[in-house]
Amino acid sequence: MSNPYLLNTLATHGRPLAPQDAETLSPAATDRVVKVLALRENSAATPLRALPALAGQLGLQSLHLKDEGFRLGLGSFKALGGAYALMILVQEEASRRFGRAVAVEELLSDEVRTVAESMIFACATDGNHGRSVAQGAQLVGARAVIFVHAGVSEGRIEAIARFGAEMVRVAGNYDDSVAEAARVSAERGWTVLSDTSWPGYEHIPGLVAQGYTAMVREILAELEAPPTHIFLQAGVGGFAAAVAGHLAMALGDQRPHVTVVEPARAACLYESAKQGRPVKVDETQSTIMAMLECYEPSLVAFRILERVADGFMTVDEDIAVEVMRRLADPLPGDPAIVAGESGGAGLAGLLTVLKDKPLAAKLSIGPATRILVINTEGATDPALYERIVGKSPEAVLKERTA
Repeated sequence: MSNPYLLNTLATHGRPLAPQDAETLSPAATDRVVKVLALRENSAATPLRALPALAGQLGLQSLHLKDEGFRLGLGSFKALGGAYALMILVQEEASRRFGRAVAVEELLSDEVRTVAESMIFACATDGNHGRSVAQGAQLVGARAVIFVHAGVSEGRIEAIARFGAEMVRVAGNYDDSVAEAARVSAERGWTVLSDTSWPGYEHIPGLVAQGYTAMVREILAELEAPPTHIFLQAGVGGFAAAVAGHLAMALGDQRPHVTVVEPARAACLYESAKQGRPVKVDETQSTIMAMLECYEPSLVAFRILERVADGFMTVDEDIAVEVMRRLADPLPGDPAIVAGESGGAGLAGLLTVLKDKPLAAKLSIGPATRILVINTEGATDPALYERIVGKSPEAVLKERTA
């Protein structure tokens, strides 16, 4: 491994979530997420796939993969966050203007649409968050302006623009696009809808994270027994914090051992945990795990993860590619799965740990272990996926159903 596994030894580890985070990630909050989700097309639960052959090969009791490549027709778990946050912000604004509480069921009404049409939402994206925000804006009638940095592929840009969003290109990396979106929005009075947080900006990223809790509820409803271990990939940390935080709220002492997994080339949470405070890491080489290429953590995410993450680790570029190919060409008895470059990073973390037998033993990973990983994205850039895997996502899916 590029870096050793870092056990969470921070003083806050194991403490309850801060009150505002506990409220954001509570089961009661997820009730609202489910109501909003029901207003959208393709809102069925995504598949939870058992991988018994791979589990057997790895010496595990079970291995389950939640496949977010099928989420809401957008190909990524982020479909749950940006659009949901936008719809709640429209609901909040409509309630202010009408002088009464607007119900979730009214969000698609003509009356609320009149309010939404006066609202402009802006965000920076690596691809998936922006697509969610753009779809949410189109659904309620708002306007979306999406800032994309130099590393965002043309395929991902086109996928966002199809929802009618205005695209703004920014030189530099993801963090540069976040700063530019915030600057322009402040000048023009737009609402920044970011999935990362900074001092004084927490409510909206909290709503984005809240949207992700729907997938955790789906997982727990389908599993016969909760997982003992979960490996969660991270960029700024919002996804990992939402999943780990909600699991802690829902399961209490029965929550799984949580490992946060990042690319070695963009390990801002690993370094923050190492130093005991949120830190920005230097940009080096780009990572193939483009959706995780973030150099500064979300403050809210780190506040949650320092309490509920049990370990932090990094993975190298080659293991990310290996996982994509292994999932596309599975062992007999396991389903084929289309995982994008960042989608299999959690599984890459597990495989990396298992290569270090003393570490795996230290983490109590063995024959009684029930592992959960989440494929956070499918082939959101099909051309790039085919270049890496050697076959198209359509071919992989056809093999699964053959």
